[in-house]
Amino acid sequence: MDSRETMKRLKKGAEIQIDIEKAAFSGKGFGKIDGMAVFVDRAFPGDRITARVVKSKKNYAEARLLSVDSPSPDRNNPPCRYATICGGCKWMALNYDVQLRYKADFVRESIEHIGLLKDIQVHDTIPSEKIFGYRNKMEFSCSDRRWLLPEEMEQPDAERGFALGLHVSGAFYKVLDIESCLLAPEAGNRILNDIRSYMKGSGAEGYNQRAHTGLWRYVMLRHSHAEDRWMVNIVTSEKALNKVAPLADALTEKYPEIVSVVNNVTSRKAGVASGEYEINLAGDSTLRDRIGDLEFEISANSFFQTNTAGAQTLYETVKRFAGLKGGETVLDLYSGAGTIAMYLADSAGGVTGLEIEKSATADAERNRILNKVDNCRFITGDIKEQLPKLPPPDVVIVDPPRAGMHPDVVKTLLDMKPDRMVYVSCNPSTLARDLALMKPDYIPVEVQPVDLFPNTWHIESAALLERA
Repeated sequence: MDSRETMKRLKKGAEIQIDIEKAAFSGKGFGKIDGMAVFVDRAFPGDRITARVVKSKKNYAEARLLSVDSPSPDRNNPPCRYATICGGCKWMALNYDVQLRYKADFVRESIEHIGLLKDIQVHDTIPSEKIFGYRNKMEFSCSDRRWLLPEEMEQPDAERGFALGLHVSGAFYKVLDIESCLLAPEAGNRILNDIRSYMKGSGAEGYNQRAHTGLWRYVMLRHSHAEDRWMVNIVTSEKALNKVAPLADALTEKYPEIVSVVNNVTSRKAGVASGEYEINLAGDSTLRDRIGDLEFEISANSFFQTNTAGAQTLYETVKRFAGLKGGETVLDLYSGAGTIAMYLADSAGGVTGLEIEKSATADAERNRILNKVDNCRFITGDIKEQLPKLPPPDVVIVDPPRAGMHPDVVKTLLDMKPDRMVYVSCNPSTLARDLALMKPDYIPVEVQPVDLFPNTWHIESAALLERA
């Protein structure tokens, strides 16, 4: 069939039946119609499905799953009622052992096809200790209009008012009124439902993301894995202590395990759950958690890996790859709140962290003092500008954002000639790209994927590089 006929068959709105051949890194299922690639959310290899085309391009199409006509043997019945519509857990219907296999495949295929690096040892994915209830931070959105579940669409009396929950996949303004998220510890869902009841009866509106009206914007729940305690962060569009303070009082009275309630206030239109300023409503302004022997004070807007047990597994991998003997100088780039730097400090001569965010460096310094770590220092600044000012280290740890490293940073690192580098990545594509930029000076020896995000397609990995 020629390309014009294929494009006609795959025009937007067309209904197609397709066999899913493999999982793509975006988490979508991949198949072909007349040789053209089609990507379908929530479809898995081995499925035969019916789908509707929602995007048609010259070289590929995207479609929305309508029905699973012949299910893959790797499918299960997800235990969450929101699993087919919520944007959080697109892989919950996929058996966990298969999730792990696909995640290692993502890393392996990216290194081979993007990095053009062959015969690199990519280990099997290290599984998460828990696949449910593992998240220590959950962020829920408020709305003045709840998005109905498919079974509610035909009910004329379905409640359409206030919502507190998670987004429908791909739609920032569609909020599902979530009663229970299986990724959160069970107590978090009880707290969430009490917050919802209060907000609905408060006389104040949920936030309308399009009109930018309403008081209640977000609810962020943080959980201490080590101490089983909670922080509640209520994000509002303006200061309204007469509304927010009684909620804080009610929560701390009912739940002794809630040790912190804060109110972040923001009038910004951007959909970000942090405030222009913060008001401490009850208890402390921070929560304490542990990774290994280290204790961390976490504020409402601090970065902290969302899977505490998984973070320790990842950091142990980094430590093993770093191969420290006790006297090495270590440079930790994109050091954030300093968790990796401090985790390595007891095995190194000295560790320097570089981070552009001033608030993250402040968190790192506070936690360095808390843990009595004397051989760490943290520098705030643009890594491109600060890195050339530093003496060459023995070992470099790189943990960049999803976009990976700037080419200038790669060049400076190559000029520094450290003995080893450990690259920590949440994006196999940019990991592969940066590994390619560092060849032939540095050779990837092995890569270890670590699953911090069960029931999603996201994967962390650590790569060991040695100087050629």
